[in-house]
Amino acid sequence: MGIETELKFRAPGHELKSLGLGKLPAGRIGQRAESDLVSTYFDTTKQKLRRRGLSLRVRQVGSKRIQTIKSTTGAQFGRGEWESEIEGNTPDLGKAEGTPIERFASKKFHKKLRPVFQTRVHRTTLPVHTKNSQIELAVDLGEIVAGRRSSRIEEFELELSKGRPEDLFHYAKAVEQKAQAELYLRTKSERGYALVDGKNDAAHHAEPIELKEEMDVGDAFRLIARSTVRHFSANADAVRNLDSEGVHQMRVGLRRLRAAISLFSGMLPGGQTEAIKTELKWLTNELAPAREIDVFVKEKIHRAAQQNFPRRGGKALEAEFAARREAALERAKRAITSERYRALLLDVLHWIEVRDSGSQNDASISIGKFAPKLLHRRVKKVIKAGRDLKALSVRQRHKFRIKIKKIRYAAEFFESVFPAKHDRKQLARLSGHLKKIQDALGSLNDFIGHQKLAADVALKTSTQNRRARAFAAGVILGREDAALKPLMKTAAKEVTALRRISV
Repeated sequence: MGIETELKFRAPGHELKSLGLGKLPAGRIGQRAESDLVSTYFDTTKQKLRRRGLSLRVRQVGSKRIQTIKSTTGAQFGRGEWESEIEGNTPDLGKAEGTPIERFASKKFHKKLRPVFQTRVHRTTLPVHTKNSQIELAVDLGEIVAGRRSSRIEEFELELSKGRPEDLFHYAKAVEQKAQAELYLRTKSERGYALVDGKNDAAHHAEPIELKEEMDVGDAFRLIARSTVRHFSANADAVRNLDSEGVHQMRVGLRRLRAAISLFSGMLPGGQTEAIKTELKWLTNELAPAREIDVFVKEKIHRAAQQNFPRRGGKALEAEFAARREAALERAKRAITSERYRALLLDVLHWIEVRDSGSQNDASISIGKFAPKLLHRRVKKVIKAGRDLKALSVRQRHKFRIKIKKIRYAAEFFESVFPAKHDRKQLARLSGHLKKIQDALGSLNDFIGHQKLAADVALKTSTQNRRARAFAAGVILGREDAALKPLMKTAAKEVTALRRISV
């Protein structure tokens, strides 16, 4: 078994061709090699391998056939990989000994294997010697084919053959700037399966996080943080396509990473972490208007239009916010296509993987000990802070909701380190109460935002239909206000219920 330590990027085709011709940043360049690779990926009809975080391919390299099994669990910097030369164009599970497939590689399973998709790539490989490290650059141009569907491959990989990950990241930053490249954390296998499912550019949700109790806190943070980066970066294409769900999922991924930074703050270096938090907040803020307006349009204006509602004002209001929604989505798209976003991706992954010596305490204790203590401490604080929710100002209530959200994310991150049935049940109860509090306070917070949107429409837009728009907005806000009145009581009740949870 080998462990890959690689960074993958995508870039415009003409930039990739220039890299393949050796137009690279400083470094001693070795002999160039070129090859045509045809790889067929196999799985069962029900995608058993994919569901277990594995991929199986047979690659044609000249007259040779190379079988490769990979552990595709996304929240890893290095991926498990097992290669063997085989005869023929179909998998040989007799060569799967010592791999994760071995435990279920029966004759019955073998018969169920089918070709799922294929990649056809022209690869240019260049060895690079920089400082004390050896890096291999592989430029891939080609396509993924699944039945009648296909998708272009325009990417390059930098793999650390020998040396320090720090050197890999420094060289990657130089190449990223030269080639206008974007760090790309989706594998060809993931893209192929998405193509099979017809979801190539669809919004992506969070992946499961599997921690082991004995894992130290530093390694647990790295795994969680990688997963959150994969979550938000996987939605870049959806945001570029002006997909509102993609915007939402990217914001969720960003919030999850920011929550992880807060939860593990005791072991993270101060100055470096603050710089990362600033960039994450910038991106979150660039996406926020698109999400806020989209929710207002779908959940308030559209729903109101289906009921007894001022027709003229409703149409004017809908047209106004449709234009605003489009502008906000374009703003999100600009952020995702910017140089600042590309730099953010690489800087964040560099910070996760190669942290400096400024790391603080707690990093060496096990996550199995750390997680229960953290949850207990955080829950205790919110119970105290939420004793009189009605007395909190709007700002204080917003901060309280953020605390609730962070504990929910913590429960999600740490679920796998609570193997006992009783503990899992308590964790589920905790998450349930927290969700009800978050939803109630979220609706109250949304109402404040909707008031601002309505006031802005009434005061700052063109005079045509202004009164009709303002009246329609007032009707929506009046109905929303009436529906929100019981929510504070619900939130207070759920905060009280937290006292009965023992995690």
